Amino acid sequence: MLDLAWIIPVIPAVSFVLILLFGKRMPRGGSEIGVAALAAAFVLSCLTAYQWIQRVEDATGAHGALSAFGRGLRASTGEEVVVHPVVHGFTWFQSGGMKFQAGIQIDGLSVLLLFVVTLVSLLVHIYSTAYLAGDRRYTHYFAALSLFTTSMLTLVVAHNTLQLLVGWELVGLCSFMLIGHWWEEQPNSDAALKAFFTTRTGDIGLMIGIIVAFFAAGQTFDIVATNQAALEVAGGHTIWLVAASCLLIGIIGKSGQFPLHTWLPDAMAGPTPVSALIHAATMVVAGVYLGARVYPVFWEGFSISAGGVNAMALIGGITIIIGALLAFVQDDIKKVLAYSTISQLGYMVMGLGVGAWTAAVFHLFTHAFFKALLFLGAGSVSHSGSHHSFDMKRDMGGLRRYMPTTFWTFMIATAALCGIFPFAGFWSKDEILVTAGQGGFTFFLWVGLVGAALTAAYMTRCVYLTFFGEFRGHGEPHESPRAITVPLVVLAVFSALAGLLNAVPFGIEKFKEWVEPTFAFPHVVHPDFSYAWASVSVIAALAAIAAAVFWFVREEQLGALRGLTGRNRAAGAAYTFLENKYYLDHLYTGVVVGSIKGPIARAAYWVNQNVIDGVLNGTAYLARRAARFTYDVLDQGVVDGAVNGIAAQTGEAGGLLRSVQSGRIQRYALLLFAAVGVLSLGLYVFN
Repeated sequence: MLDLAWIIPVIPAVSFVLILLFGKRMPRGGSEIGVAALAAAFVLSCLTAYQWIQRVEDATGAHGALSAFGRGLRASTGEEVVVHPVVHGFTWFQSGGMKFQAGIQIDGLSVLLLFVVTLVSLLVHIYSTAYLAGDRRYTHYFAALSLFTTSMLTLVVAHNTLQLLVGWELVGLCSFMLIGHWWEEQPNSDAALKAFFTTRTGDIGLMIGIIVAFFAAGQTFDIVATNQAALEVAGGHTIWLVAASCLLIGIIGKSGQFPLHTWLPDAMAGPTPVSALIHAATMVVAGVYLGARVYPVFWEGFSISAGGVNAMALIGGITIIIGALLAFVQDDIKKVLAYSTISQLGYMVMGLGVGAWTAAVFHLFTHAFFKALLFLGAGSVSHSGSHHSFDMKRDMGGLRRYMPTTFWTFMIATAALCGIFPFAGFWSKDEILVTAGQGGFTFFLWVGLVGAALTAAYMTRCVYLTFFGEFRGHGEPHESPRAITVPLVVLAVFSALAGLLNAVPFGIEKFKEWVEPTFAFPHVVHPDFSYAWASVSVIAALAAIAAAVFWFVREEQLGALRGLTGRNRAAGAAYTFLENKYYLDHLYTGVVVGSIKGPIARAAYWVNQNVIDGVLNGTAYLARRAARFTYDVLDQGVVDGAVNGIAAQTGEAGGLLRSVQSGRIQRYALLLFAAVGVLSLGLYVFN
């Protein structure tokens, strides 16, 4: 399967075509085609992962009873074994004597994403059969879902940056279609357009970065060659700094990093399963994947090995805090989770910026499961508990009694997100923090700890408003059908256990062994597990949870803190600042877009009225004059005059000839005799 991994993205692509052609004629509207296709793609992804693991194990000689537990329990040979990626390509097209390739690159990173994308997409497909039952565009939805998965898988297996860009742009297109699935409502259409144009802003940087890297690497788009050239600093440090900076702009746009994060919360306008897929395995993951795939470019461009502060770590650190703070002032459960995603993506980008490549990718892996679970759990609550509402304050509360499966799976995902031991998020988030502390990025260690405490606090608020207290909605809440709860249970298992793949204190480092590249890759830091910092992060999360519980459960004991934002000007201003999302939407929509859109609209109107309309009106005037001249002179004077003159002459000639036709035989005989005489005389004269 390593050589045939190209089949995996082809399967959902075929599904997309089949659903469009035959979906509406199928018993279940084409959803059965999508589910079957993703099931097949998932099975092939598992086979690909198994064969890659076997390839790594064979290369490292990891056989025997201890091989399952990682290198920590085996004697080290003292040598690093290089496991080359499986690369296959063909000539895509030629231009000016240069050949452009397309193909696949299969290594630990791509195998990881193949598994995550196909699993989450399969569960989303199954979940959607119940969640969108009876939807007015049911077939169209499943076709778009298959294309969405195809686009991400194309990006994942791409062996060059040009092909990666194709998958990248297709992901953006599909997100536009699915966010605006219910386009009849104006807010949904606006959200789709906002996501599309905001991410396109970042894509400008991405395309420039790809072009710069192309020339810096010796005019090649090949990812392995580009990474190798970056490690050798071919062409000097400056060109790689420019390439890294431009590529980072692409990551900022696609992965919702500050300051281009504003599209992500509005993207909740789409169906909830789409939100789960976007936040867990496709759209926003693409940016982090790009950072991991061409990591040597960032490593050398931003001089990550030197420690201190660099643009990548700084953007990630800022995003952690600003995303977490905005989650506190949201009443929509999906928007709480959206800002949570922004914050967690900040951890991944910061992890890459501080040299924690393995930890950042590991957090991408674990985050996919518990964030997909949280979004699908929110959809379950809306579907069966709050009468299709996502308002926690108005339509939820006390739902744990009515929806036990949804409640307990949501709690597992929350614990994983908060980094509570031993759930998945604890292992990946802790490794990012420890790497930052031991790699010369102490400031970002503290940023991560603050973000962990904020995460625990806003998620406690979310859980309390949704599942505790009295039910504030209407109708009869009940547990969701099995098509919804089974994916929740599957994701809950992964949210609880996936972190054990890299449980360093237990001597298990399988994630590092299987996923981290050993070819064309920098020497990154692998910190020792710190029980002290792990304890600090867990204690910070538990303290934040306790504070949030006290805030809501013992509200009467808050004293002077109750109603503080209404009494204190500074507190009120801070709350308003958060409620208005740092006024970034006002800046972008009102100032930037407004200042451009207004003058452009006025200029376009002036051109339309004075230039385009002037040309059209002038053309029409000349056409009318030409028509009048043609009618008066040519048609009436020349054409009609000629015709009428011929008719008049013919009439006159007819009048003259009419006198000859008298009807008298004697006259006819006289004329005939005269004619013969004239003819004879003529013959005599001329002869």
